[in-house]
Amino acid sequence: MHDSLYRVVAGTDTFGDRQQLATAILQDSERATAFGITPENVAEKVDTRSQLLRSFYPAFSEECDRSLQLPAHTLIATLWHLWLPLAMQIAACRQEQSRPLIQGILGGQGMGKTTLAAVLRAISGHLGYRTCSLSIDDLYKTYSDRLILQQQDPRLIWRGPPGTHDVELGLMVLEQLHQPNFDKPIQLPRFDKSAYNGAGDRSTPEEVSNIDIVLFEGWFIGVRPIAPSAFDNAPPPIVTAFDRDFARDMNAKLHDYLPLWAHLDRLIVLYPTDYRYSIAWRQQAERQAIAAGKAGMTDSEIEEFVKYFWRSLHPELFIKPLVEQKSQVDVVIEIMGARSLGRVYRPENI
Repeated sequence: MHDSLYRVVAGTDTFGDRQQLATAILQDSERATAFGITPENVAEKVDTRSQLLRSFYPAFSEECDRSLQLPAHTLIATLWHLWLPLAMQIAACRQEQSRPLIQGILGGQGMGKTTLAAVLRAISGHLGYRTCSLSIDDLYKTYSDRLILQQQDPRLIWRGPPGTHDVELGLMVLEQLHQPNFDKPIQLPRFDKSAYNGAGDRSTPEEVSNIDIVLFEGWFIGVRPIAPSAFDNAPPPIVTAFDRDFARDMNAKLHDYLPLWAHLDRLIVLYPTDYRYSIAWRQQAERQAIAAGKAGMTDSEIEEFVKYFWRSLHPELFIKPLVEQKSQVDVVIEIMGARSLGRVYRPENI
């Protein structure tokens, strides 16, 4: 498989290589179905994906050497098996409608949603689509507004949970981005997490126009309220009456976000095989930041930080049921313990 992909990149692939690649694609029936690949169209899909890999890889690999630092065989394999077919699918969905497409990306801490959005943006741009990224983090309320919010509800010790975002700002931006042939400049909000000693505040907006695809990512994009009774016997760290009250209140706040989710055309979910991986992944990232001379939290601080988010929207209560709803989710990408890729599937094919 790796040899065939290397020959695709070099432009020396043979008919036998393409047959081998087609056979491998069809053997993973869940992933093939998720990307709309059948025995009837697999040859065409392989040809199209091969051409895209060959044209996109050279410049992209240079950028990845500086940022992702992935070995060549891993980069090529990930492009082939996930990033390219996902970007091609998003582009095909954009072609099917007369207005910009808003693609949601849901992923918890350390899941790689920001990296995925950056790669999809690069591939979409290579395909000729004007693409922008918007994070739920970009919609945080201002520093001063969050100070007032914290006075009103001292439980909101960190930004992030439902209620700490300016939903009206998000609606205004998504409605502008969703308009067909909207050629007037749009001010995309941006958030500087380093402001006010890490408390964060709004920064200079990014001006965009004539956007084709919007990649809207965040840790609870598309998540919907659940029955309050679900918290009666909730999993840890929701263990005390105080925890359960907080979780119920955050659940109720999700109703405010439903108008935002209504603008989503599609939703991708990055789904860990064990949600508890987030602690180790976040600790690893903080250690790397500290080693590079940047500020960072200790392992115990990270654990408490992550558990705070689990108390507000627990993955077992909110994300697990979501990935089983074919009406809400288009593609599920499993993330394994070593951050390697697991299954890729549509919920209806579980």
